[in-house]
Amino acid sequence: MTRLIARSRFCAGTLCALLLTTPFCGASTAMAASDDAATEAGTPAPAAAADPTPEIVSIVVSGAGTFGGDVAMHTEVYRPVGNGPFPVLIFEHGRASDALVRAKLSQPIPKGHVRYWLAKGFAIVAPVRVGYGATGGPDRENSGASFDMQGRCTRRPDFEKLSKVTAQANLAAVKWVRAQPWADKDRIVLEGRSVGGFTTVATAATNPPGVMGYINFSGGAGGMPERAPGHSCDPEQMKTVYGEFGKTTKIPGLWLYAHNDQYWGPDAPRQWFDAFAAAGSPAQFVHTEDLPGHDGHLLLTYGGKMWSRSVDAFVRQLGF
Repeated sequence: MTRLIARSRFCAGTLCALLLTTPFCGASTAMAASDDAATEAGTPAPAAAADPTPEIVSIVVSGAGTFGGDVAMHTEVYRPVGNGPFPVLIFEHGRASDALVRAKLSQPIPKGHVRYWLAKGFAIVAPVRVGYGATGGPDRENSGASFDMQGRCTRRPDFEKLSKVTAQANLAAVKWVRAQPWADKDRIVLEGRSVGGFTTVATAATNPPGVMGYINFSGGAGGMPERAPGHSCDPEQMKTVYGEFGKTTKIPGLWLYAHNDQYWGPDAPRQWFDAFAAAGSPAQFVHTEDLPGHDGHLLLTYGGKMWSRSVDAFVRQLGF
């Protein structure tokens, strides 16, 4: 059930169509706490994947340390049974508003979502980016957004800088995946939510080799629903940044937002997408109805029945 579906340019055939910072963006404390318990609806997973356990690896981000040193991202890897090569999903987590929650981030992807992708035959790579959880390091993803107690944005954020540091981490993951013998280096899909969704769009704008498509759940930055429910800090700047991404992105994408997203509100995500799609970049926008009982920003965690058909169709159109 969707309120709105919009498409940018289509190519011949079925395909070619079908993205928090500082203390105030992306994944809230509630989001971080809910991941362990939530299971998304979608394709049933086989019994072997009922309780997936990750392999833990390190993926190096060059120059990401406080004094310019390298930082190794603590990364979860899940693989289907067999030797592969497997198509790979690279998943990027959101950003809690609370620094203590960011420091304790231990599960970058919900287990239910892991099962969803394992059932499709994908391996999953989920890094904990620099500044979070076991990876640690400096808080590179503080965009500078700030609100006063009346919900007014009091400081101009830097979303362009945020896009560069998040894409750098994601590109390190892409490079690592393409070197693995069990991975199909030319069949990679990027996915993320909140700041992680923004990350996938920023990364796709660089058209990295091997990436066939990307999925943006509730992507953006600069929101703080505790003080400014339904609107974010400097959404016009975000619109401009997304518009710049659209000028270079050649990879098909799927954007999913719930109408009652308390970080961005109902209107900004569509405006962001329209700016992105104006240059003809192939993407599909899906605006679901309100997510019942939850902030719509938690669409990925609680709204599987609302998004699984769209994601299933997108994956099929990519040729999987």
